[in-house]
Amino acid sequence: MADKSFGVRQINIAGSGTPKLETSGTLEINATNVAISTDMSVGGEITVGDSFIKSRAVGLGTTDTTGRNAGVSTATGTLIYNSTDNLVQVWNGSSWDTLSNRFSASGGTKLNSGGNTYHTFLEPGSLVIDNGSIDSVDYLIVGGGGGSGGIGDRSAGAWNWGGGGGGGAIRSGTYPAALSAGTYEVQVGGGGAVDTNGTDSFFGPSSNRITAIGGGAGGDSSGGGDNGSPGGSGGGGGGDISTSGGTGSGDPGGTANSTSPANGWGNNGGGGLDPAPESAGGGGGAGGNGSPAPPTAGGAGGAGLSYSTWATATSTGDSGFYGGGGGGAGGTTGPGGAGGSGGGGSGQPGPWPGAPPGVAGDANTGGGAGGGNAAGGSGIVIIRYTTV
Repeated sequence: MADKSFGVRQINIAGSGTPKLETSGTLEINATNVAISTDMSVGGEITVGDSFIKSRAVGLGTTDTTGRNAGVSTATGTLIYNSTDNLVQVWNGSSWDTLSNRFSASGGTKLNSGGNTYHTFLEPGSLVIDNGSIDSVDYLIVGGGGGSGGIGDRSAGAWNWGGGGGGGAIRSGTYPAALSAGTYEVQVGGGGAVDTNGTDSFFGPSSNRITAIGGGAGGDSSGGGDNGSPGGSGGGGGGDISTSGGTGSGDPGGTANSTSPANGWGNNGGGGLDPAPESAGGGGGAGGNGSPAPPTAGGAGGAGLSYSTWATATSTGDSGFYGGGGGGAGGTTGPGGAGGSGGGGSGQPGPWPGAPPGVAGDANTGGGAGGGNAAGGSGIVIIRYTTV
């Protein structure tokens, strides 16, 4: 039989029983709106796009955060499944509320690697736990690197035999408490300016705070030579006369695989040298002492510590190292000392005057400045937990 078409404005079905409209194919209803004024029973499934209703489940529409935020005139009460955060959310008329009890957190640069979630902070901020709680998080906290010793005040021409800055201390371990929904402060210590210690980095509220102390400043040649300053790792001693390196506040000889002590890993700076070329000592690093100035050059900065898994996952650190000390300045004729692995800058070379300044510590490594008018590198805070 050929297809037939006809127009009907209204159909009234009278009588008792259950009228049936049946076809062996697909029944299409093409209308602007279909209105049903009474109850309706569906024995199978109702599907609208990727949403569905069936007897034992309801499938919500799926979109990502970008698609969710692009919605126009979203109706209050709209439910979605957010595939970016893997959460069920509802629009309350002014913002999206999370309905899932799944743990979620934000802050810093967030990424997943090797079954773990990392939050990397290169500047101050907060870890915000939006939903749920988590029993165990690990941390890597590096203080800001110390600044170098500055320009001397000798009338002969601003001699500069500055000691290398100490690397920032490193704290690494498991946070001592579970974290529930809330905001947790993160401070990323800045690198110290010339003659100035680096500032501390920390994570957590004041009642339960983990702090990594900033590195000590290198000594300068002002007034005949200054000792290095104490800090997370101590600054190197200045040149011109025999000087001492600053003391590190941390535990010497630490390893990256050990839980950090109360003050973190940090070591002493090396001493400056009196006989010509009157060079300066290297700043201490988280993994080793700074070297005292040898007879012909500035002292090398102490090595930092390697946290290669953290560094690889977050693309930070200096070839996996953090907290290196800065090399000491070379004095009148000697070469500057090498910076320690972990972002330490190399020291200013001789001869003076006119030599280039020391090299700044690398940003976000906690590396100390190279001796001679350079700044330390900023610190870093990384929070890690098993992806949930």
